[in-house]
Amino acid sequence: MLGFAPSLYDVVPGCSTRLSPGFTHCQRGRRVVTEPGEIGEVYPLSNPALDTEASRALPEIFHRHKPEIDAALRKGLAESPLQLYQMLRYSMGWSDVSGNPTVATEGKALRPTLCLLACEATGTPAEMAMPAAVSVEFIHDFSLIHDEIQDLDDVRHHRPTLWVVWGKAKALVAGNALRTIADQSLHNLLEGGLSVTAALEANALLTAGYLEMIEGQYMDLHFEGRTDITLPDYMEMIARKTGALIRCSLVIGATVGTRDPAIVEAFRQCGESLGLVFQVRDDLLGVWGDEASTGKPVGADLRRKKNTFPVVYAMSEAKGKDGDTLRRIYGQETVADRDIATALEIMEGAGAKQYAEDLASEHCERAIDALSAVELDPRAMKDIKEVANFFLVREH
Repeated sequence: MLGFAPSLYDVVPGCSTRLSPGFTHCQRGRRVVTEPGEIGEVYPLSNPALDTEASRALPEIFHRHKPEIDAALRKGLAESPLQLYQMLRYSMGWSDVSGNPTVATEGKALRPTLCLLACEATGTPAEMAMPAAVSVEFIHDFSLIHDEIQDLDDVRHHRPTLWVVWGKAKALVAGNALRTIADQSLHNLLEGGLSVTAALEANALLTAGYLEMIEGQYMDLHFEGRTDITLPDYMEMIARKTGALIRCSLVIGATVGTRDPAIVEAFRQCGESLGLVFQVRDDLLGVWGDEASTGKPVGADLRRKKNTFPVVYAMSEAKGKDGDTLRRIYGQETVADRDIATALEIMEGAGAKQYAEDLASEHCERAIDALSAVELDPRAMKDIKEVANFFLVREH
């Protein structure tokens, strides 16, 4: 069981606090989530015990539903003579540039899996939420197509991006088409027996969710090249750009599964925290991630002068010469290798890495705690805990 290490009143090296029932945890430590009422160990953030190969591996829930999710996604982009759909199948990793079926690296299907998981957790079969799961994945992929154009990213999953192959104009249209197909997929909720009221709620949730996501993307573009971004500014941006669709996936799944507003609200709170954990961890990997795992060199986000969590924190906390140096580096047209090393040193000195890890750990706990007051399927709760811990320590 990933990340679970119950041990009666163990004291972990580097942490002086003994554990007691009720999820007590030590300062600057990482609590391993256990069943309510059990005793769990607390691992300091520098302790590698939690960051095992097993905990960094994709949780089993992502493999359990992958075949059904893949089949539903492919059905949603059925064969069509229009090149538009060939482009979309290429973007999903199902075909090559010529339209021939191929085996390429695909995404984790993170958001549709969360949608199905929330539905299952209420005691409703996961397949009831499959149309919604397909919708959130298509919305995610639509956002990737547009992000790649905006960021001029030329490679995704080791292949040229859509705009590189077909041009920006056609790629924009393809992204817009995928957003519309996502909307259409929700209509299938009624065919599965969902009430009109619940289906309309799901539709409203999806629309609000991807509008928030687009607002977050605009904020991200607006922040580019600026050195005056505050941490609250950045937190609001990631809550929209990344967090909105993660939260939306869970809330829609719960809405399909139950009419209990307390459960739906619990998943909303859980999703808010999970979205933050996911993005902060992403930002950490963008600066200090292992190149063999991320495919990016150390400091990749610094070289691109991206305003990520550690950078924004360091700019607000680094004093005097260090703060001026970091802002000077981000104000340059290009960032040299020596500047990367300097920026990393300043960020470490400002405690940016430690603060980001602590914040992610805190919100991992909040995500689980948000669900503790409602009654959910025990197996699904175990899956959610594994997902939360995976978000916290993932390496890719």
